[in-house]
Amino acid sequence: MSLRISWMATAVAALVCVALSAQEARAQETPKGLTAHDVARLRSVRETAISPDGALIAYTLSIPRDLDTEDDGGAWSELHVVDAGGASRGFVTGKVNVGGIQWVDAGRISFTTKRGADTHQSLYVIDVTGGEARRVLAFDDGVGAYSWGPDGKTVAFLSAGAEDKQVQKRKKRGFDAEIYEEDRRPTRLWLVDVTEVDAKPRAVDLPGVPSDPLFSPDGAHLALTLQPSPLIDDAYMRRRLTVVETRSGTVTASVETEGKLGGHVWSPDGKHIALIAARDIHDPAPGRLMIVESATGTSTELVASDDRHVRSAAWTDATTVLFLWDRGVKTHISELSIGPDRIERAGAIEGVAVTSLSVSRDGDVLALRGASREHPDEVFRATRDGLVGVRLTNSNEWLATRRLATQEVVEFEARDGLKLQGILIRPLDEKPGTRYPLVMVVHGGPESHQRDGWMTWYASGGQALAARGFAVFYPNYRASTGRGVEFSMLDHGDMGGREFDDLVDGVKHLVATGLVDEKKVGVTGGSYGGYASAWCATALSEHFAAAVMSVGISDQISFAGTTDIPDEMNLVHYRVRPWEDWKLFLERSPIYHAEKGRTPILIMHGKNDTRVHPSQSLELYRYLKVLGKTPVRLVLYPGEGHGNRRAASRLDYSLRLMRWMEHYLVGEGGEPPPREIDHGVKER
Repeated sequence: MSLRISWMATAVAALVCVALSAQEARAQETPKGLTAHDVARLRSVRETAISPDGALIAYTLSIPRDLDTEDDGGAWSELHVVDAGGASRGFVTGKVNVGGIQWVDAGRISFTTKRGADTHQSLYVIDVTGGEARRVLAFDDGVGAYSWGPDGKTVAFLSAGAEDKQVQKRKKRGFDAEIYEEDRRPTRLWLVDVTEVDAKPRAVDLPGVPSDPLFSPDGAHLALTLQPSPLIDDAYMRRRLTVVETRSGTVTASVETEGKLGGHVWSPDGKHIALIAARDIHDPAPGRLMIVESATGTSTELVASDDRHVRSAAWTDATTVLFLWDRGVKTHISELSIGPDRIERAGAIEGVAVTSLSVSRDGDVLALRGASREHPDEVFRATRDGLVGVRLTNSNEWLATRRLATQEVVEFEARDGLKLQGILIRPLDEKPGTRYPLVMVVHGGPESHQRDGWMTWYASGGQALAARGFAVFYPNYRASTGRGVEFSMLDHGDMGGREFDDLVDGVKHLVATGLVDEKKVGVTGGSYGGYASAWCATALSEHFAAAVMSVGISDQISFAGTTDIPDEMNLVHYRVRPWEDWKLFLERSPIYHAEKGRTPILIMHGKNDTRVHPSQSLELYRYLKVLGKTPVRLVLYPGEGHGNRRAASRLDYSLRLMRWMEHYLVGEGGEPPPREIDHGVKER
């Protein structure tokens, strides 16, 4: 797969992905479609970092565990390096968990991991010429986010540090009571010269809890974000970009912004910082690009988020910023000068949903991470000046032996006239004139959106459902991102209202096209998508024949009292507290509509979820079980949180999702399928 970039000095230039045809990619095509077990072994690129000279790209590869031969657990994360010709080499592979990759210089890569005798995450460095990785920094509570100084010796890193010894002693004696939200140890900033023997990291006192430290090009300052406490709500809503003097921690500049923050990056001359920020405290997602004067903290809006959302940025020189942005289901890329002329060269990215970029030191070579309709995230290499870029990695070569169903962008109109989009995967062996069962997958957030790339993961079914004769639809309902701030705020004060009516309108559109059987429609989703699934199974039950709810909301009143993000939910979605409008919170709760529920619903939840407490699923299950008017089953996953991490939990989820939909949309229905499930894993 190749990626062509050509620029025009207007906002309609091209960044076009020219994909190999399905026939070329599958010359040895077999009749088999994707299965749940295929989904369970999908590999994907997670982090990418281009070398300063642009010659190499380091990346981490996520590799799910093979339950036939390995113990259960999260996916492994390996370190690989690929050159401009696509030759990839594994540097740290096997049963490892590598993260935080950075280039120390053109010849060395650093990363964090826990290996050997490590008790916490440590910092390692490996030469690109080969050899064993060397541990350069170990610390009491582990090494978190970090940044290298320009001297290649000094490291700024985040860690809570060692727990107080007296506290440890008390805990050993049984005095281990937890003071909810008050006993979280705050992260601190530390500095160390890793070339000094037995050097001890030095804490830097800061007026807040730091995150995302980044050295200035001359090493004299650090740009980082500060929040008032370790609470998740503060991380979401109250972080502020701050510039501090490296040695003393003295604040030299602070940026006055409200609401959520995205990433930040220094200009090559250190005079400016590019910052992705929210428009105001009520903006659901950071999406505007700001340029900050590093000496004063004065900020200027370079790119507004009125009709698009910026997701990543990098400097190509001291006065030019390259940035990725979303509009609708497509990714775009732009280059813009920070000077008074501000001529933007922009274009759409066709065929690849790009999610991150990094740029070589001279600004000429780009490393991109992106997915297409035919593959999960891979590494792409491109350049600024219009030459043809290429896909460098192929992490799932076996996908060439699978037939994939047709995927397309769908546009439809809501009942109030609002134009909406979604992604549709058609049934694999679709026959003209035949109506098919539909599974609608609702994204969470709702400050998120579906992008026209790879849509198939453990919780969504995607191509695996299509291979079994289902149409699969991913709607971008109102309040999704990718269409500017105002669009993303259309749910404010109206949770579960028009946004979920959009879901019904999307289904009706597909029924009107002749593709979908309106009596065989299922719905699924996680988090806010789980809320949507519960709502569709109760308040909108007449439209849905099956539902699978994951980590979703069922009681808005108790959710407000148990979630770890009450301020975020209020400020960027609800805009009202329960005690200000009890009726709204009650009537927008699926349990309030439980008596209407006639949709068989499978509820799945991690027992350790702090975002949406498992009691949300317990409440809906109990209401529906007591009413006894529709089949309901609750599956809890011990040790899992807001979504499943372990391979066994993910496979179990996928199989139960598919079986529930088949049972109620194309099967015999009635009582739920058997409680036990055949996971298809070898006995060991």
